[in-house]
Amino acid sequence: MAYVSKENKAEKAPRLRALAKQFGVKATVARRHHSTLVLNIQQGSIDFIGNYMQATEGTREVESLGRHLTYLGVNPYWFHEHFDGKALEFLTAAMEIMNEGNHDRSDVQTDYFDVGWYCDINIGHWNKPYVLVD
Repeated sequence: MAYVSKENKAEKAPRLRALAKQFGVKATVARRHHSTLVLNIQQGSIDFIGNYMQATEGTREVESLGRHLTYLGVNPYWFHEHFDGKALEFLTAAMEIMNEGNHDRSDVQTDYFDVGWYCDINIGHWNKPYVLVD
């Protein structure tokens, strides 16, 4: 069963905050339901949403979202295809830190899921949009 401890979060949080500062991003680290390590990005100099819209332009996914996207949940398995440039560089480094010591021995064909913990990255929130700063 997936479980992320307080100690694991406490170990990774300073490194994630240092990474965020290096990239000019304001972020917090949290645990959700004792199974998920979460990085919440509130504001920064990286245009994650614009980058996402540009990198996925012409797809049904973007056309259904419209042009008024203010927050975004990053897909931890496909973010390499949804972002590029500085945004991809930051997300890749953040996911590497978040997944250190994690394992994934899942086998979807037999409906068996075995992960150390899950990782989520949120850009903005439904009630507090991501703020792009200069």
